[in-house]
Amino acid sequence: MSKMLELLIKHKIVAIIRGIQDEHADAAARALIDGGIALMEITMNTDGAADMIYRWRKRFGAEAAIGAGTVTDMATARVAAEAGAQFLISPNLDEDVIAFGKEKGISVWPGVMTPTEIVNAVKAGAEAVKLFPMGTLGIGYLREIRGPLNDIPILATGGADLHNIGDYLRSGATAVGLGSKLVHMEWIRDGRFDLLREQARRFVEAVNTDQTNQ
Repeated sequence: MSKMLELLIKHKIVAIIRGIQDEHADAAARALIDGGIALMEITMNTDGAADMIYRWRKRFGAEAAIGAGTVTDMATARVAAEAGAQFLISPNLDEDVIAFGKEKGISVWPGVMTPTEIVNAVKAGAEAVKLFPMGTLGIGYLREIRGPLNDIPILATGGADLHNIGDYLRSGATAVGLGSKLVHMEWIRDGRFDLLREQARRFVEAVNTDQTNQ
């Protein structure tokens, strides 16, 4: 088991940062970390994503794992790896990206939807998969595929909020990817990093409470 997978299983939240302006990025990262977030993903379709990943590894690498999201192809994977991304997350399944990650020692969690895609991802060498789009598939779908596929770590992304994150975990999610429900861009643009920090704390508390009650 890789260090990144250990962190994913332990902390159960990946913060998804998409479309953030560079001038706000460091303060937002600081707020998320202070709120207890241990894994942060900058999507590669964010302007300046590679520079942010590089900078965050330098500034926050001792406190949180920094990865790249929306890694849809090999070209993007190479840019993310050069920037220092510790994990790569995709909305799609690209076996070349998985092989590249294995070669470079970078965890790759590809996007999947069907049982066939999940099994193919694992056969290709993925140690975990991103089940997407969970907002559409729903918790019932997650629960059903967990029956035959109960030993594969799943990062469930889409649709999770403070009220249902516990349901995600109880239905079989190993961890949850959180975008706008956690990273409110309006707060960030307004400089309300205290609200961002508190929202992160609420999600971390919700996960920890759910684990304690199991």
